[in-house]
Amino acid sequence: MKFFVDTANLEQIKEAHNLGILDGVTTNPSLMAKEGIKGQEAVIEHYKKICDIVDGDVSAEVISTDFEGIVKEGEALAALHPNIVVKVPMIKEGIKAIKHFSNKGIRTNCTLVFSAGQAILAAKAGATYLSPFIGRVDDISWDGVDLIDQIVHIYATYGFKTEVLAASIRNPLHIIKCAEVGADVVTAPLSAITALLKHPLTDIGLAKFLADAKKFA
Repeated sequence: MKFFVDTANLEQIKEAHNLGILDGVTTNPSLMAKEGIKGQEAVIEHYKKICDIVDGDVSAEVISTDFEGIVKEGEALAALHPNIVVKVPMIKEGIKAIKHFSNKGIRTNCTLVFSAGQAILAAKAGATYLSPFIGRVDDISWDGVDLIDQIVHIYATYGFKTEVLAASIRNPLHIIKCAEVGADVVTAPLSAITALLKHPLTDIGLAKFLADAKKFA
């Protein structure tokens, strides 16, 4: 399973990269705004900075909602760097654009996905990645991991090449559960990824080893 970090913060991206487990980055307009990145030129330059750090895929989201606008934005984003994957919303015009991009060899990430039906449409259109938002599904008292499981099963049944990218990850348990059901990718805050390191028995064991080592110093 690939690990993407869901942020536009360069220091967090560098930290994840230095950890040695980073496969890519996902961003969106909200994450850009959180970092104080304003204006299209500033956003473009920020994407370039991210691509200079990351060896893997970097999802860059369009903000248009009409076919022509999505295509124009997406083609410009894809031209920035070979690592760029164009992030397109799960709407009718978005599906049309994903098919267009697929025909042109431009990779895409279909975002804001909340159902298996939407997942089928995205795969049929040729999306490279599909981003079901499991945390937001949990928020409305459904099971986001069950949705990942359902989509993984459907894609395997029909041989769809689209990779399931579990998004809206809230905690390390989400990551583990997504791994159990076969998600191809998880994109998560760095805090959720580094939380996988933690276990009280590890801390206790290490403290004991260090204490015993001092006896031989």
